[in-house]
Amino acid sequence: MAEKKRFNFNKLLAPAVLVVLYAFFSVFGNNFFSLDYLTNILDGSYYIGFMAIGVTFVIITGGIDLSLGTNMMCAALLGGYAYNSLGWPMTFCLLLVVGVATLLGLINGVMISYLNVPPFIATLGMMMMGMGFGAIVTNVQTMRYPTFGTPEGLFKNLFYKTTGGFPVGALWLTAFFLIAYVILNRTVFGRYTFAIGSNKEAARLSGIKTRGWLTAVYAFCGFCSGVAGVFYAAVYTSIIPSTGNGQELLGIAGVVIGGTSMSGGSGTLSGTLIGVFIMSVLKQGLMSMGLQSHWQTFFTGLVVIGAVLLDQYRIKQSNKVSI
Repeated sequence: MAEKKRFNFNKLLAPAVLVVLYAFFSVFGNNFFSLDYLTNILDGSYYIGFMAIGVTFVIITGGIDLSLGTNMMCAALLGGYAYNSLGWPMTFCLLLVVGVATLLGLINGVMISYLNVPPFIATLGMMMMGMGFGAIVTNVQTMRYPTFGTPEGLFKNLFYKTTGGFPVGALWLTAFFLIAYVILNRTVFGRYTFAIGSNKEAARLSGIKTRGWLTAVYAFCGFCSGVAGVFYAAVYTSIIPSTGNGQELLGIAGVVIGGTSMSGGSGTLSGTLIGVFIMSVLKQGLMSMGLQSHWQTFFTGLVVIGAVLLDQYRIKQSNKVSI
């Protein structure tokens, strides 16, 4: 009974933190409890949410993907290059963004699964390669996507917000979350993801082709980075080379804050989404109090450390119970 109560406490911790933060900034922030700030919170969650969903699968397997941010930005740069320099239609450019990021994720998976490169090293190398390749192709030039009011700018209405200000991106993120939730919890792909994270060797001995499934997990993470690139382009329009470095930390932070264990084998997408919103509320809340972005970076790091310490405590307690 005590273990069940502890488990329920862990599940409710992230939602409780989100509610407390929102209430705190509503009281002490300047007009934080308003529709405008709520819209800003949603706007700041789109591309981070897609990245975080993808890397949740990776972390559940016990791995890591440090190339999330640069893969997203590299793919968005190439899509912008195809639009600005090659004259491709916007639909093909957006498909290119998703395709390039998926390919980069697939390469990560092959290096980790078949070449036995440690995930940290493989994705660190890909992070630098992606950042450099995007800059090489674009000649270190900023790539600009169409804006509101232009024929091709319709994609902003579809993936960012309507001209009336409705945050369409929130609907896309919700739909993507539901699909990913089904994949993780109701399919063979999801079951094998948890099995690999719990005990990779036992999963292999039980007949699971761990190399192929692990490669698929990293390819899916790359796909999510590509989708994030589409929404990043829709929100910010201008894609600047080298700005992707550090974006991966936001996605990983959302996963860790949401309660997914860095040791693998456990995690939830609902927790990940809550973790992403915690970071967005923290950012917008600090701005409403007149504090700059570096305060958000500091407090996000503090929350991440707290989440990891809590995860370590939970693991120690569960080991005591099992013994």
